[in-house]
Amino acid sequence: MQTEATPDTPYINRERSLLEFNRRVLAQAKNPEIPLLERLKFLCISSSNMDEFFEVRLASLYELRNDPAARTQPDNMDPQDVIDMLSEVAHDLVKDQYHTLNNILIPDLEKENIRFLRRNRWTDQQKEWIREYFIQSLQPVMSPMGLDPSHPFPRLLNKSLNFIVSLEGKDAFGRSNGLAIVQVPRSLPRIIKLPPEATDGPNDFVFLSSVLHSNVSNLFPGMTVTGCHQFRLTRNTNLFIDEEEVDDIMSALQGELTSRQYGGAIRLEVSDQCPKNMYEYLLDQFDMNNDQLYMVNGPVNLHRLNAVPDLAKRPDLLFAPYSPRQLSIKKKKQAGFKLFSRSKQPESLFEQIQRKDILLHHPYDSFTPVIEFLQQAAKDPNVLAIRMTLYRTGEKSAIIDALEKAARNGKEVTAVVELRARFDEDNNIIQANRLQDAGVNVVYGVVGYKTHAKMILVVRREEDQLRQYVHLGTGNYHHITTRFYTDFGLFSANPSMGRDVSKIFQQLTSLGDTNNLLVLLQSPFTLQPGMVKRIQREAENARLGKSARIIAKMNGLQEQGIIDALYEASQAGVKIDLIIRGICSLRPGIPGLSENITVTSIIGRFLEHHRVYYFENTDGNPELFCSSADWMRRNLFSRVETCFPILDKNNFQQVYTEGLAIYLDDNVGAWILQPDGSYLKREPQQDEPPFSAQDWLIEKYSS
Repeated sequence: MQTEATPDTPYINRERSLLEFNRRVLAQAKNPEIPLLERLKFLCISSSNMDEFFEVRLASLYELRNDPAARTQPDNMDPQDVIDMLSEVAHDLVKDQYHTLNNILIPDLEKENIRFLRRNRWTDQQKEWIREYFIQSLQPVMSPMGLDPSHPFPRLLNKSLNFIVSLEGKDAFGRSNGLAIVQVPRSLPRIIKLPPEATDGPNDFVFLSSVLHSNVSNLFPGMTVTGCHQFRLTRNTNLFIDEEEVDDIMSALQGELTSRQYGGAIRLEVSDQCPKNMYEYLLDQFDMNNDQLYMVNGPVNLHRLNAVPDLAKRPDLLFAPYSPRQLSIKKKKQAGFKLFSRSKQPESLFEQIQRKDILLHHPYDSFTPVIEFLQQAAKDPNVLAIRMTLYRTGEKSAIIDALEKAARNGKEVTAVVELRARFDEDNNIIQANRLQDAGVNVVYGVVGYKTHAKMILVVRREEDQLRQYVHLGTGNYHHITTRFYTDFGLFSANPSMGRDVSKIFQQLTSLGDTNNLLVLLQSPFTLQPGMVKRIQREAENARLGKSARIIAKMNGLQEQGIIDALYEASQAGVKIDLIIRGICSLRPGIPGLSENITVTSIIGRFLEHHRVYYFENTDGNPELFCSSADWMRRNLFSRVETCFPILDKNNFQQVYTEGLAIYLDDNVGAWILQPDGSYLKREPQQDEPPFSAQDWLIEKYSS
C-alpha cells in the first residue's frame, strides 16, 4: 500500500501539504523571538486550522473513497491511502500541539505570572470560589443525561464540549445507569479568570473542564461519580446542494446549514485519562475506528485559549500596535488636469482616481478608502449605478451600510452575494436579506460556480459622458480581515478595465458572454490558459537564449496544468521563484524536472494573502498581475475570479517590490520547500543581518 508520495512522484499530496503548513504555524508558538501571548495565539490558530482540516478536507476524502475510481489530484493517489497517510501526520501534529502547550507555553507564561491552575494546586480559597461559580453559573444550564432505554445516546453538535461520566449507585427512581453524558453549552467560557478575592495572582486561570470535573457529583445527587472525561466530536461540515435541482438556493442552503452540525463523524478527541472501555464505547456510538481517535493531554479545544490574551491585559507580551497609513485626500493643485468644480474643498476619490490609478496595500494601508469610495458614491448625485461582489463582509459592515444607503438614495445598486462562502453562509444570508429590504438587486452568482472575484463598479455621469470607476482586489471586503491579511487593492478609471468589469457583472446577472475582455483575465475561462500561455512564453524565451523569469505569490498551488507548465519552463532554463504560503503540490529542486524552481513560504504577524504574478517577457514589456485567484484547480475552473494587470509604472514598481522582491530576501519568516515535501526554516547566513519583509513594510508605512 502506498502511504506517501515518493520523491519520484512529481506532485505533493494537497492535504499533506496543508498539514505541513499547519506545522509551520505551530512552529511560531515555539519561537522565543515572538511575544509570548502572540505565541499562544499561533497555537490557537494551529488548533483552528486542524479543526477545519478534519471537518472539510479529511471529510472530503471520506466522501471520495465511496467512489472506487476516485483519485486525488494532482498526485493520483487512492483516497484511503491518503487518509492513512494523513492520520499518521495529524496524530503527530496534535501530539506536538499539546507538548507545546504543556512543556513550553504554560511554563513560560507562569514566569510572567499568567498561570493555569490545575486542580491539585487549588487552595481552599480557590476551591470555594470555584464551587460557588459552578453552582451559580454552570449547574443551572447543564443538562446531564443518563443513558438507558428511555434516554438513548444524545445527538451531539459538531465540535461541542461534552463529558462522559461513569456512575455507581441508583438515582431517585432506582435506576442504575452506569453512564451519563454531560453536554456543555457553547455560550459558556472554556477558560475562567479567577477574581482577586479568589486568588493572589494577577492572572490566574482555570479550565472549564477542571471546574466541571471537581463538581460533577453535584449533577448526580445520590450517586457516586467514578469517572469524568471530556470529549469532542468533529463532524463533516461540507454542504451539498444540487443547484440544478433547487428553485431557491438561499432556502436550500438554509436547510443544509441546519444539518451541518450533525454531519458524519470524522474525529473523536478525548482526555488521555479516559479508560479504554469508555473511549471504545464512544467510538462504537459514532461508528469510528481507532485511527480517528485523538487522546489529548489538556483541553480538547485549544482554540478557546484565544481568550487569554484579552483577559490577561498584558500588552507588553503582544505585538506593538500598528495603525494603518491613511490615504491623504489632496487638494487640486496640478495644472493641466480637468477639474470637476472650482471648489477649494478637498478632492473626492473620484477626482483622484480619474487622474491616476490608486494602489492600496493592506494592512499597511487603511481599508477606509474602500468604504469612503462607496459612501461617496452613495451620496454623489452624479453616481447612477453601483455594482459589487460580496464574498465575506463580516457583521456590522460599513460596506453593507453604504450599499443600503445608495439604494435608498435612488442609485441602481446590484450586489452579487456568494452565499456559499464557507462558514460565512449564515452571515451572508442575513446581509443579502438586508440588502434586498433596502432595494438592492441581489443575485447569487452562477449555478455551479462560486463568485470569488473582488470587484466594485461605480458608474458616474460627468458632463456629457458616463465614466466607470472600479476597485479590484486580491482580498475580501471584510473590515476585520483587512487588518490582518496582506492584500492589494486597485482603484482605476481606466476605460478598458471599466469595460471588462462591466461585462463580467453583466455576465453574472444576465448570463452574458465575456470572451472578448480587453485587459482582465477571468476564471473559469481565460485565467488558467492565460497563465499557462505566459509561462510557456518565458520557456520559449529561455530556449532562445533570452533572459526569462517568473515570480509568483499566492496562497496555494495545486492545478496540474500550471504545475506541468512550470516544470517545462524550469527545464528550459527559466528561473522561477514561487512564494506560496500554504498548499503547494509542486516539488522544487528535482534535477531534470524543477531544479530552477524555488518555493518559499512566509509565516509572520500578518496572514500572507496576496496573489501576484510577474512575467519578465523580454520583449521589453514585463507583465505584472494581481488576482483574486490562487493557482488551485477550484479557483481556475470552479469559481468566477478576476486577474488584473498593474498598468501604472509607479504602481508596477510598488507591487513588484512590496509583493514579491522583498519576500525573496526574507530570512526571518521564510521556510523553504524541500523536494520531499518538508520545509526548512531559512536562517540568516554568517554576517547576514536578519530581514523580515513584514517588519520592513511596517517600518516603511509607519514613517
